[in-house]
Amino acid sequence: MSQIPSPCYVLDEALLRRNLQLIKSVKERAGVDIILAFKAFALWEAFPIVREYIPTSTASSIHEARLAYEELGCLAHTYSPAYTDATFDDILRYSSHITFNSLSQYNHFAARVQAYDRHISCGLRINPEFSDVETDLYNPCAPGSRLGVVVDQLPATLPAGIEGLHFHTLCESTSYDLERTLAVVEQRFAPWLSQVKWLNMGGGHLMTRKGYDVEHLIGVLTAFQARHPHLKVIMEPGSAFAWQTGTLETTVVDIVENHGIRTAILDASFACHMPDCLEMPYKPAIRGAKEGGETPYTYRMGGNSCLSGDFVGDWSFDAPLAIGDRIIFEDMIHYTIVKTTMFNGVPHPAIAVRKTDGTTQVWKQFTYEDYRNRMG
Repeated sequence: MSQIPSPCYVLDEALLRRNLQLIKSVKERAGVDIILAFKAFALWEAFPIVREYIPTSTASSIHEARLAYEELGCLAHTYSPAYTDATFDDILRYSSHITFNSLSQYNHFAARVQAYDRHISCGLRINPEFSDVETDLYNPCAPGSRLGVVVDQLPATLPAGIEGLHFHTLCESTSYDLERTLAVVEQRFAPWLSQVKWLNMGGGHLMTRKGYDVEHLIGVLTAFQARHPHLKVIMEPGSAFAWQTGTLETTVVDIVENHGIRTAILDASFACHMPDCLEMPYKPAIRGAKEGGETPYTYRMGGNSCLSGDFVGDWSFDAPLAIGDRIIFEDMIHYTIVKTTMFNGVPHPAIAVRKTDGTTQVWKQFTYEDYRNRMG
């Protein structure tokens, strides 16, 4: 621990490799293409490890597509809710597949794709208007969603040049959620599935979570392909790659009490460094801590930004907390590093890796210059 600065995201290489091995196994056994979604995990220092198992990725923006090209060494499967004229030439340069969110976007850019000097496979995102995701913030199929084309907006014959369809309805979901979604997609979009070469089933497949029924997933995928042998199936999970692969290590810098509520103020911020805890919301696990109220030593955890709501609680400890104590948040690699902000000028946590030989290497430490350059 003395090798690790505070605060610091610490990726465990052995745990990452465990996830990658499982994902590669599903890919090979099910005969599908599984690619990494940068939206959840874009830690490019780890890409040499990722590339040993999964060599391709999906991108949601020009910068993610470029990262795929320059750091993972692949052309990206790119999807964005909207492409711009100013960046589309670079999207072409860095992509093998481009999925469009609407017919109007495809019609606008189709000529530029067709005139490009190599083939790029184009797809259209569809919206099945069905999802098991309960939190609207993460539900792509909520009523009025801007994401994807609903069935009554599709022409009987897809535009020339559309080779694939893409849907994304899941969020940290099970294989049974996928099975229900596929039943809806097959029922509602049957006339169009026969017109394309590939189907991208999006992300949200949390196959590395404990208790996930991997055998059922493989059965669902192989059965689908038996019904549609002409379709290449693509999946693009994000969280599954980095699930339970590391921590955010922080330090108690003060302890305050107000109306009987004790708050341990940390050198990290939920708003800046763990935003999903506030957005989802969810309560993360702290190593060695119990549920609030189980012991007399119960604390709320407070972030070090000035946002009033920058706190989560409560946890109990076997002994009183003291200034200087380390607080280790579990499972803090996916959807954290990619979503950190510069709010308040709060310094970013460092990024480190715990290697398989037991040593720790600090990959990145952020400085004032990172904040200054961001601001102008």
